[in-house]
Amino acid sequence: MVDVNLHMMQEYKTAGRQPAEPAPAAASRFDPRRIYTVLVLAPLLYAVIRYLPPLAFSGVVVLAGALALFEFYRLCFSDRSHSWLIGIGLTGFAALILGTHRPGIIVPTLLATLVGIISVPLFSRAPLDESLRDGAMTLFGVLYLGLTLSPLSMTRLLPLGEWLIFFLLLVTWASDTGAYYVGTLYGRHRLAPTISPKKTVEGFVGGLIGAIIAAYAVRWWFLQELSGLDCLILATLLTITGLWGDLAESAMKRSVGIKDSGGILPGHGGMLDRLDSLLFTAPAFYYYVTMASQLRVIE
Repeated sequence: MVDVNLHMMQEYKTAGRQPAEPAPAAASRFDPRRIYTVLVLAPLLYAVIRYLPPLAFSGVVVLAGALALFEFYRLCFSDRSHSWLIGIGLTGFAALILGTHRPGIIVPTLLATLVGIISVPLFSRAPLDESLRDGAMTLFGVLYLGLTLSPLSMTRLLPLGEWLIFFLLLVTWASDTGAYYVGTLYGRHRLAPTISPKKTVEGFVGGLIGAIIAAYAVRWWFLQELSGLDCLILATLLTITGLWGDLAESAMKRSVGIKDSGGILPGHGGMLDRLDSLLFTAPAFYYYVTMASQLRVIE
């Protein structure tokens, strides 16, 4: 029997083909820790959004975003120590998020962050090209997470802000969950094999169906101000942008040969892994609601 298998393997190689890799068992991808983590964090997040002022929610965004930004810098800098750059980046990020409550400080914040970053090479002993490259990555991290997460705080400040945040989070999570489980059980056609081999077309369809169901359920439950057309458009928009954000983060991780950005959330990987979809869905949601939706939240 062994000889037959070896002979078949040799025939595949001779023909210039490789034997197809067996699909991993679906059950092996399920991790019950994902559910436990949600059961612990979801009630806390609900209480902050529903019962505390917008500034408290912005504090949560700063905390989660700072953890994600630290993981991003760890991906970029590997084992090199850049405490000054990381400190400047985290400070600039926090000020950018909190600047949604006082818009006048946003430009000075970005200016101070830029000056601080480009000043570090003047006092560093590292090669100049390396210092400038690391400074550019530091500034990119501030913009990557600061500009994409700040719409969360901006949304919370809108009329009906807490309910809009719930809509955004529930639809985004429903899309992620639908894509994860449908892709796990039925995924056959890879969507972006060079970036994220586990993403499938079936998973994308499952995510879209999950987002549509969640959007209409939320509208019926507590956000009747949104029209049915708004729900359909937002479900589609959040599914596409969420996938886009996920693939963008996967491309960065794959470029440095890392599967997860961290392990702070059991069953979910790092904070950056958990926020990757939200980084793109939050801006898309905010600007659709304020500029294109039939819900007049800014009047």
